[in-house]
Amino acid sequence: MSALWIDTHAHLDAAEFAAEEVAAWRMQARQRGVARCVIPAVARSNWDTVRELAHRLDDAYALGIHPMCVPTAHDTDLDALDDALHTHRDDPRLVAVGEIGLDFFVPELTEPAMRERQTRFYRAQLRLARRHGLPVILHVRRSADALLKGLRELPVDGGIGHAFNGSLEQAQTFVERGFALGFGGASTFDTARQIRRLASELPVEALVLETDAPDIPPQWLYATAAERAAGRPQGVNHPRELPRIGEVIAGLRGVAPDELARATSDNARRVLPRLAALA
Repeated sequence: MSALWIDTHAHLDAAEFAAEEVAAWRMQARQRGVARCVIPAVARSNWDTVRELAHRLDDAYALGIHPMCVPTAHDTDLDALDDALHTHRDDPRLVAVGEIGLDFFVPELTEPAMRERQTRFYRAQLRLARRHGLPVILHVRRSADALLKGLRELPVDGGIGHAFNGSLEQAQTFVERGFALGFGGASTFDTARQIRRLASELPVEALVLETDAPDIPPQWLYATAAERAAGRPQGVNHPRELPRIGEVIAGLRGVAPDELARATSDNARRVLPRLAALA
């Protein structure tokens, strides 16, 4: 039997996945070998949704406040997150605090006041992860050094650096702190030289796989600006694409896809230990 894959980052509550069809779409991914998905929250408004989805789909979830949602978040949401993590502390499907982190790419998030607010929410959520004994799922976009600074000052029980696109030195520092790094659709583009270098050269113990569905479509789903202007819609990423993404990364590393599936799934269960109880 072929090895099974774990998609460590899939926003199955997104509008692109119609609620009445998500179970059928998830079954398609399961039939292709995707045994488990981790569904991260992004804001207080979807905490219940991701939890209910994880239970309905036999998957896992994380609770947190995404840095891109910080501008509309309230300070009281941090207290509510503390309460939610306490309320669901015995839920084996709650595997992490996430998606949290810092985004210094989106222009409106780089203004000094918003950088400070992002940092305050990030550090507060690191404290909550420490309090509740959970790893974290980090949004890393032009923010690796700032995230690492927070982890040095407020160490947590490891986790995942989602959609990692930093330097080799930054990658190694995250790994030394107990993190695995997420690789997905971006790795399928020949032009993504840094990401492909990391995916091929990092120790296999450093890697987990993800789709970030419905975002970061692989090359075969991606429509360029010219193609979109000509009427081709942008492809929607989906957990069912994970095995094919894994095949590309396995090719970069010169290993069999089954070998990569086993290794990256073991890594996911190591950095998100509650996943192991669901296997």
